Amino acid sequence: MRILIAPSGFKESLSAGMVAEAIARGVRRVLPLARTETLPLVDGGEGSAAALAEALGGRLVPYTTTGPVGAPVDSHLALLPGGTAVVEMAATAGLRLVPRELRDPGLTTTYGVGQLIAAALDHGVRRVLVGCGDSGTSDGGAGALTALGARLLDAEGRALPAGGAALSRLDRIDVSGLDPRPAGVELLVACNPCNVLCGPRGVARVFGPQKGATPERVEELAAAMERWAEVLERDLGAGGLRTAPGSGASGGLGAGLAALGGRLLPRFEVLLDHVDLDAKIAAADLVITAEGAIDAQTPSGKIPAEVARRAKRYGKPVLALAGTIGAGASQVHEAGIDAFESIVPGPMRLAEAIDGGEEFLVAAAERALRMVVVGARLQRARGTSEIMTAALPGIPGNGPSPGTGRPAVPPAADQASPDRASGGRVATKPRPSAGGIARMPSISGVPPLTELIRGRVA
Repeated sequence: MRILIAPSGFKESLSAGMVAEAIARGVRRVLPLARTETLPLVDGGEGSAAALAEALGGRLVPYTTTGPVGAPVDSHLALLPGGTAVVEMAATAGLRLVPRELRDPGLTTTYGVGQLIAAALDHGVRRVLVGCGDSGTSDGGAGALTALGARLLDAEGRALPAGGAALSRLDRIDVSGLDPRPAGVELLVACNPCNVLCGPRGVARVFGPQKGATPERVEELAAAMERWAEVLERDLGAGGLRTAPGSGASGGLGAGLAALGGRLLPRFEVLLDHVDLDAKIAAADLVITAEGAIDAQTPSGKIPAEVARRAKRYGKPVLALAGTIGAGASQVHEAGIDAFESIVPGPMRLAEAIDGGEEFLVAAAERALRMVVVGARLQRARGTSEIMTAALPGIPGNGPSPGTGRPAVPPAADQASPDRASGGRVATKPRPSAGGIARMPSISGVPPLTELIRGRVA
């Protein structure tokens, strides 16, 4: 049996590579002879610069930048062949860099992102790719613009303090001191196109609470983003940012960089081509993915949903593991995830769950695979086995259909197991056909990163 393990990282806990290895350990406890392949995935958030540097023959360059709460932090950028620099916003303004007692997205800043962009330009690159994700900010990219020389002024001509909340007092943007170099290079922003700056599903309302915002602060930030969009359009000529796909990425950083001429690109179309994900899915019998949380936001451009969407093109079953199962988690079935399970064995404090995350993942993977084995045996007993039944080595009673020498025909959709999500067990539902999978919003003509590096895109 071939099992592809293609997870995201667990924010503030485990890298994607650590998650993948933990799941593989759990799988081997049940299926020691299975052929497992680990494929850690990044989405522009934590670990993206390092992963791209390793995959594409680049190198990491360390820097000290201004962190999200104003204190210096150790950061980095990646330099890739072909004159491309990768700036990972989470490396200088990520949520993990915001102490829990200081988590107020109305006060945190993306100033360090602007510093890293300037540092990348110092290397003479012709292309800067900014990865958005895992942010601890909601300042619309105002801090980044300030670091690049813009002055954000109130009605009396005074500079605004750092943070998104202050943007409600923004009167004008003075660009006389703006660094001209970003206009002379290709500025690409790899972002989730489902995230927008303003409106009922604007970034403040959707992600503000996750970053520590109170309900009152959420509404303050929502109003501040409206004002930010208005002034960006008037003073920088950047229209249509309120609801542009990706404008809300990383607390609105997408909007700020778009105002500088940046192109907002669907992150998976830029970042996943170098790992040959589709080919690896096509060769697998089962795909396992994972993320810190499975909830109503998962289908909106998260890694497990993207993996599942691609897996359904090839009719592959998908299992997802998560640190937490949140409200609306059942929506992931429509995105193509066939079953999901929480790794947490019972009620516990967040710190305890984070500390034990690796071992919890190993145990959860083992539990999930044992459920798969049970299902395979039941199908075998009914004489209508999934193809995996024939491929599960070392399990008594498994093998090809009697007298045929080949796997039995997969069951019809109406034979699928009922939803059993309650109680923390693996939830299964009939898989929708590939033609019924809702595709992620896309922007036409997006160049894959490897094509950019090879110089095939101007």
